[in-house]
Amino acid sequence: MFARQTFRCAQPLKQSFRKYSAEAPKAAESAAQTPPPPPKKANLTPIYLGVGLAGLGAGLYRYNASAEVKDRPKVFNGEDWIDLKVSNIETLSHNTKRLRFEFEDKEAVGGLPVASALLTRFKPEGAEKNVVRPYTPTSEEDQPGYLELVVKAYPNGPMSEHIHSLNVDQRLAFKGPIVKYPWETNKHNHVCLIAGGTGITPMYQLARQIFKNPEDKTKVTLVFGNVSEDDILLKKELQDLENTYPQRFRAFYVLDNPPKEWTGGKGFITKELLKTVLPEPKEENIKLFVCGPPGLYKAISGGKVSPKDQGELSGILKDLGYSKEQVFKF
Repeated sequence: MFARQTFRCAQPLKQSFRKYSAEAPKAAESAAQTPPPPPKKANLTPIYLGVGLAGLGAGLYRYNASAEVKDRPKVFNGEDWIDLKVSNIETLSHNTKRLRFEFEDKEAVGGLPVASALLTRFKPEGAEKNVVRPYTPTSEEDQPGYLELVVKAYPNGPMSEHIHSLNVDQRLAFKGPIVKYPWETNKHNHVCLIAGGTGITPMYQLARQIFKNPEDKTKVTLVFGNVSEDDILLKKELQDLENTYPQRFRAFYVLDNPPKEWTGGKGFITKELLKTVLPEPKEENIKLFVCGPPGLYKAISGGKVSPKDQGELSGILKDLGYSKEQVFKF
């Protein structure tokens, strides 16, 4: 996926580039002051208001539930490797699985801060060294009793192939958390998530954290590139966020090999697309996050030098006028 190092121009998006509306109460007030629409056109204000209130209710519920488990024991301490047993495996597509790894203490939580990842480790038969790879869990950070990984198997990918070979009751070693970008409520006014393939997992972690907290008013824009529709990981979860928080979250999907009925973006993530959907570089307190395969990094932002060195900004984002300080590479 995204193995090629150049990104060809995407065809024009057929999906609408809607702007963010105001918060729900302001929208209702504005509607009250506006003359009623012509009889033949439906007034959608009550619908959007209802959706907005439903989203707020969902956020309050999740936030309160999170507060209730904050004092539970935490599994990961940042130092020790911990073997977790596979308790459930769900096949999501021809090359993607969702695996649940259970904790010994059913009341414990992983305790990962957002945004962070876990290291996984195993030693191939006959090998001298361990294979170690980072993964971002897709389950809630305060979920008691287990964590879940969504893993896509890549050809000659030793860890992804190993995880796909696991059966229920087999174990995998984990260590962490590895903190990537510490998030605080309303840290930025607007965050933009540019992802390819499995690079969606830290983006989803961050977006979920933002929307589960009713005090966080951050706007979120996602641009997500994949080869085919079947490759879109966490599609249902992302659609749920967009349907629940239509005033603050918008997502744009781009496929290299779309089906005939596809109405989203076609091709690769391009300068034209990003210039259209991202906030301008001059906007105050924005942050752009990038995560995906090497080809995406090269085209969009340039790669990292090391986990602790973000390297210089290059590629499309530099060409569009963003600064190094406005971009974070997962």
